[in-house]
Amino acid sequence: MSRKIGIASAIWGMSILLSRIIGLIREAVIGRILGAGKEADVFWTAFVLPDFLNYLLAGGALAIVFIPIFGGYLARNEEEKGWEAFSIIANAIIVLLGSFLILLWFAVPWLVNLIAPGFDKMQSKQLIALTRIILPAQLFHVIGGLLSAALQARDRHVLPAIAPLIYTGCIITGGLMGGVYAGAYGFAWGVLAGSFLGPFLMPLIGCIKTGIRWHGTFALKHPDVKTYFFRSLPIMLGWSIVVVDDWFLRRQGSLLESGVISALQYAKTLMKVPMGVFGLATGVAAYPTLTRLITQGDYRNAYSTLTSALKQVLFLAFAAQAVLTCAGPEIARIIYGSRIGVDQHVAIGVSLGLFSIGLWAWAGQSIVARGFYAMGKTWIPPILGTTVAVAAYPFYSLSRMYLGTYGLVFASTLAISLYMSVLMYLLSRYFEGVSADYLSFFIRTVPATISGILPAIMLRPFLTEVNYLLRAGILMVISLLLFLVASKLMKIREFSVLTNLLKKQSKT
Repeated sequence: MSRKIGIASAIWGMSILLSRIIGLIREAVIGRILGAGKEADVFWTAFVLPDFLNYLLAGGALAIVFIPIFGGYLARNEEEKGWEAFSIIANAIIVLLGSFLILLWFAVPWLVNLIAPGFDKMQSKQLIALTRIILPAQLFHVIGGLLSAALQARDRHVLPAIAPLIYTGCIITGGLMGGVYAGAYGFAWGVLAGSFLGPFLMPLIGCIKTGIRWHGTFALKHPDVKTYFFRSLPIMLGWSIVVVDDWFLRRQGSLLESGVISALQYAKTLMKVPMGVFGLATGVAAYPTLTRLITQGDYRNAYSTLTSALKQVLFLAFAAQAVLTCAGPEIARIIYGSRIGVDQHVAIGVSLGLFSIGLWAWAGQSIVARGFYAMGKTWIPPILGTTVAVAAYPFYSLSRMYLGTYGLVFASTLAISLYMSVLMYLLSRYFEGVSADYLSFFIRTVPATISGILPAIMLRPFLTEVNYLLRAGILMVISLLLFLVASKLMKIREFSVLTNLLKKQSKT
């Protein structure tokens, strides 16, 4: 099983790494065409309603909920029944999603003031148009997610892993083809085209190759439909901080000066590069194995597998935090170009550093949440996330009023860190007798991270006359080296595991 996780992790790790790299290219193109002003703010806000629809139907959790259902049939050598369950669930989702799409498409003009109350009339008009272009893409994302789950249940990861690369590539192509003339509309049409060609078409091809049997049956009372929606219900009804953080930032950001939404988006996107590569890849890859181990009643090995993967991810996240905090403004300038002003590069860089304080939580929460999902306890992460979101929203508002842009980042970081801390504690309660020893890990890793950040920040004033490319390189290298040296001195186990792995790979 460890070999399967390793292969799957390699596939998803490479996919997400490439996706984040292509994502940075996408951000660079958007930054150079839209800048960080009103039009860019509108473009990023146009995703709020489509994301809401996707979340309402648990689109992002399709694999988490469906893999145990489909995988159970495969484990019992009942593949035909598995495809029957797939067909009935897919047909039910298509009917529900189609109905919601039509309703929301007409309701967009009445919802824009709720989404972005600080936009002027021209921005609101553009927001309506862009939202209506992007909305139908959710049909391809959701049904494609179900097709991808069927492939992942069979340990076939290549085509689902390729899908996001094609999706992002189409967004870039749409923006470049439209250029400055089409502006945000070129990117929006790229989103729609990419959602069909990537998230939908790629897994569909994979399922056709594996012998998909998609029937026209529609039966809402089927046991598997009930199981799917019962397990999805807490995700649908819960407004987890993991999802609504972006909505909070955009709504509150619209009440500040022009460009704040874009600056926050650009900073958070940079933070998501290591978050996705380290956390999401490991979570996606390990989930089928966690499900099998728990199904077999092997809770000790399941928790050991999860905590081992989590600590490796957290160690890499802290290393990334040191680098991103020290070289944030330079990284922003390299990625987003001269269309964005120097002051905005600084704002993005500082926001990136503040976001990175919560990088450990962003990277790790997807792994810990999958521990609950593998046990069938899908209600715990969303209910906890919703509780944190409700409690934190007034803090977002107060932070925006008194601290502006950086106050919003601070609120975001505090909320996700609180969510992750409680989530880790709750999961440990289900595996009593199996120690994860998180306290020892953090006692060593946090000082190592500080050791990587402080000297590099103190060096920054002496590098003001150095070219920003060279300055970025110096700060990144120094912060990373100091972190690694401190990790070795602190005898952090994950450092030894990582170095031993690199030694083995260099010999092969």
